[in-house]
Amino acid sequence: MAKKFYKKNAKRGLKPTIFPMKNRKNSKGLSTIVITLIIILVSIVAVGIVWAFVNNMIKNQIHSSESCYGNYDKIKINGMYTCFERISAANYNLRFSLSMGDISVDKVIVSVSSAGNVNSYEITNTPQNITNLVMYSGTNPANVILPAKNAGLTYNATGFSAKIDSIEISPYIQVTLCGVSDSVSEIEDCKLIF
Repeated sequence: MAKKFYKKNAKRGLKPTIFPMKNRKNSKGLSTIVITLIIILVSIVAVGIVWAFVNNMIKNQIHSSESCYGNYDKIKINGMYTCFERISAANYNLRFSLSMGDISVDKVIVSVSSAGNVNSYEITNTPQNITNLVMYSGTNPANVILPAKNAGLTYNATGFSAKIDSIEISPYIQVTLCGVSDSVSEIEDCKLIF
């Protein structure tokens, strides 16, 4: 076999060698270094992409939690003025009062549960007409509005076919829906309170 190799190389004008691999440079070592550098660069780019995504997501969560943090006790249902009124066997009304502390709120979602049904009302800072909801002081449905800072207002909700089970409120602060800030689950008959 060595003779064959020697003859082939002699015909080509190459210097005969028994071990032809010794004359070549070790390209295997160079490719290992290049591959290692490429893997490191790809890893750094992947970590940068993941960091940018996670950082953006964390900033959004912090912003939404900052607007709601510490404000839950500033928006309450005033239990003294919250009661139900039975009009007939299948017709109930709810009177509820909201108290606002020293806070700016965009709107409040009021959810009322009655016999498995939930009615929701979106009360904002702009007077508006809300179906089956009026201010306690009047009958004009176009004047439903949130209380001002450090104030309270009472509302009448109508059209319930059974006794009201519970009421809860969830504020929007800086366009972020916060969790339930207050709820009342035992609502008394207005005849017993007034």
